[in-house]
Amino acid sequence: MSTIGFLGLGIMGKAMAINLVNAGFDVTVWNRNPAKCEDLVAIGAKLGTSPKSVAERCDITIAMVSDPAAALDICNGPEGVVAGIGEGRGYIDMSTVDDDTSSLISNAITQAGGRFLEAPVSGTKKPAEDGTLIILAAGDESLYQDALPAFDVMGKMSPYLGEVGQGANMKLVVNMMMGGMLSIFSEGISLGLKAGLTGEQILDVVNAGAMANPMFKGKGAMFLEENYTTSFPLKHMQKDMRLAVALGDKLDQPMPTAAIANEAFKQALKAGFGDEDIAAVYKTVK
Repeated sequence: MSTIGFLGLGIMGKAMAINLVNAGFDVTVWNRNPAKCEDLVAIGAKLGTSPKSVAERCDITIAMVSDPAAALDICNGPEGVVAGIGEGRGYIDMSTVDDDTSSLISNAITQAGGRFLEAPVSGTKKPAEDGTLIILAAGDESLYQDALPAFDVMGKMSPYLGEVGQGANMKLVVNMMMGGMLSIFSEGISLGLKAGLTGEQILDVVNAGAMANPMFKGKGAMFLEENYTTSFPLKHMQKDMRLAVALGDKLDQPMPTAAIANEAFKQALKAGFGDEDIAAVYKTVK
């Protein structure tokens, strides 16, 4: 069984790392705020002092951080992953970044003698806790094969999508569709309530028909309860929407609906809802 390093213990990363420890993996953790490592150390994880120290110690190092800037930051510099990766060890970035950022990280890791896999995830806090994420892997196929036992603990599905960039592209496509759905769902619930329907009536009809899906069921209940407890921070969804729209520009693909949905999330971000759940986009229209 490979030794695993885990960098980044936020809402998602902490749950994923806990599952690896509980499954019996030898796990070394690091976080910019060391206090976030305490719960992992308490259940048997080792504590790393820097991304470099973790990459030096572990067969496979996994990162789960917030955005492209953070993903690049933990790789570069004298205490970064690149400085410690060494010959043949693996680095897996599970953060959601654009394909250009993935390519930069991939090039740096491979030039340092390591193997690289991008593996962003589809899923939020509860799937991370339950080990039912969808892991979108692309890059070094030998590292993918070595990582499958860990992926099987963290997720329910982990397709191999080919060359670096395709995992990032798949994640942006999926989250772009999710953001668009959530934006129109917010407007639909708001319109129905103002027309005199009850929220329960609307959700019952939606959940019984062709539009039924787990997100509408879960987020609809959050709308009605005005409960925006965070499982996927709104600021991160807006980042993903922005990156998806930028990918559309790069590929000359018109995306008018995605662009409008991105504006809805930008409005929610400007209103101060960035650290709340993505469901808080509803607050800007209700």
